[in-house]
Amino acid sequence: MSPARPRSLSVAALAVAALLAAAAPAVQAAPTAGTAPAALAAGADIPLANVKAHLTQLQSIATANSGNRAHGRAGYKASVDYVKAKLDAAGYTTALQQFTSGGATGYNLIADWPGGDPNQVLMAGSHLDSVTSGAGINDNGSGSAAVLETALAVSRARLAPDKHLRFAWWGAEELGLVGSKYYVNNLATAERSKLAGYLNFDMIGSPNPGYFVYDDDPVIEQTFKDYYAGLSIPTEIETEGDGRSDHAPFKNAGVPVGGLFSGADYTKTSAQAQKWGGTAGQAFDRCYHSSCDTTANINDTALDRNSDAIAHAVWTLSAGTTTPPTGTVFSNAADVAVPDNGAAVTSPVSVTGRTGNAPSALKVAVDIKHTYRGDLVVDLLAPDGTAYRLKNSSGSDSADNVITTYTVNASSETANGTWKLQVRDVAAQDAGYIDSWGLTF
Repeated sequence: MSPARPRSLSVAALAVAALLAAAAPAVQAAPTAGTAPAALAAGADIPLANVKAHLTQLQSIATANSGNRAHGRAGYKASVDYVKAKLDAAGYTTALQQFTSGGATGYNLIADWPGGDPNQVLMAGSHLDSVTSGAGINDNGSGSAAVLETALAVSRARLAPDKHLRFAWWGAEELGLVGSKYYVNNLATAERSKLAGYLNFDMIGSPNPGYFVYDDDPVIEQTFKDYYAGLSIPTEIETEGDGRSDHAPFKNAGVPVGGLFSGADYTKTSAQAQKWGGTAGQAFDRCYHSSCDTTANINDTALDRNSDAIAHAVWTLSAGTTTPPTGTVFSNAADVAVPDNGAAVTSPVSVTGRTGNAPSALKVAVDIKHTYRGDLVVDLLAPDGTAYRLKNSSGSDSADNVITTYTVNASSETANGTWKLQVRDVAAQDAGYIDSWGLTF
């Protein structure tokens, strides 16, 4: 993110969760969770390990090039080449746009996914350059890696959206949004009018994170807010980065913009720490624009959530919808301890005011903190006691935590009543708790 200047717009970061490893066969007696369309499932769950692998590569590039990836330096061009090679192999049409700033050549990387309405273009982007003082892994390797992995998920799913998808990685943002300004200013008026929206992601893995959403375009804003509401994660309107990132040139040109942000050098308040965790009285990112902005300067949970939120928005907003998603969220944020290798525990959610049955695509957002998630068996219990298996145990799944959203065909169940999340730890040595969970009707 660029240094502070007079404010007028908004910046970027946030999100949701990791792709769970393959589950063992479900218990025969329990109905299985319904599965979202393959393309949607791929988009909504971006593997954290893949995003972090990109960050490791960007760190290695910086280390090999005087410790940074700044405009005009070899580290920036190597970063562009790395991202471009991934996209070329995935079937994108890529183009390098050159510009000059400070006497040095800069590059924007633009990648188009084939298909979709060429008169309705949805863009998602991030700046790829760092400051000269460090590797820029949170600012803004985090946004760049998440946008890259979302683009690769589009390719893996062979997504055929209604709108045309375009992804971008901007150069020289740290010098005053130079690359994105160049791109927008050099678009013909007719081409600008085809931009249905631009989504910006700048600093989405801050080590003491907040969950901030741009409030520029109401449809884009609500898309992100609804997603986080489904995970029982509160958000705030983004203000720290107004006018300081690459959405600003697009907004100034009349393009609808939105995005996510996890905070820079502003201080987290006590209220924010109570809401999101972390440390009150400390900056969201103490390594902002510093040499310590390395791969050690990333909060995995924030990066994971925000990466999934990016994919959700790309899938949702490219689908041709003109109104934001709707739904009522019923949730429980009370912690419930899960005993190690013990009996199953439950957390209840009371659903009221609904008519008829639950939906055929009931969203079940789960946040379970656990040091070995492969030990866990997770079920949704309907009001009549029917169990819907969400997750089986797996001895090979050694990652931490279960933070994801499942889709269940619960259309045979009465909507109103007490629903329960049931969790059992079936192996020894690791422990955890249900942090929160929710249902979106």
